[in-house]
Amino acid sequence: MAKGTPVLIYLQTQRNQGGEISDYAKKFQGQLFRIGPSLYLRYLEEDEENKATVTFKISENGIIQLTRKQADIQMKLYFGDKQRIAALYRTAVGDIPIETITPALSVTTRDNPLSGVIKIDYLLYSGEKLLGDYKLRLQFTA
Repeated sequence: MAKGTPVLIYLQTQRNQGGEISDYAKKFQGQLFRIGPSLYLRYLEEDEENKATVTFKISENGIIQLTRKQADIQMKLYFGDKQRIAALYRTAVGDIPIETITPALSVTTRDNPLSGVIKIDYLLYSGEKLLGDYKLRLQFTA
């Protein structure tokens, strides 16, 4: 894949798991690509123990695909406004089917200066079991 446009990414997430709320906020250097009608936003998440490549694919049909690859673990989540969509959590010991329900989703982008905001509120399920209630906010600027 060709080099994309360098962007600064500010990511905030809030997770509510069984009434326990945790917040996460971090800045990343990333790349923005346009391939056909889709936008791709990619960055590397690193800490002392782990390294993960994260990619957001924003399709013209309004579906956002979030892929997170880390060693022998891969998670692909799909978000569609007010939709329930099947996904897969791939681990070294096997695949776990999961689903997202997205009560709220919005994407805004600007060309000058190149920037955008992605807002996704979603519920993550494994079968009928609710794994968590998430709010994701991502801003990027070239």
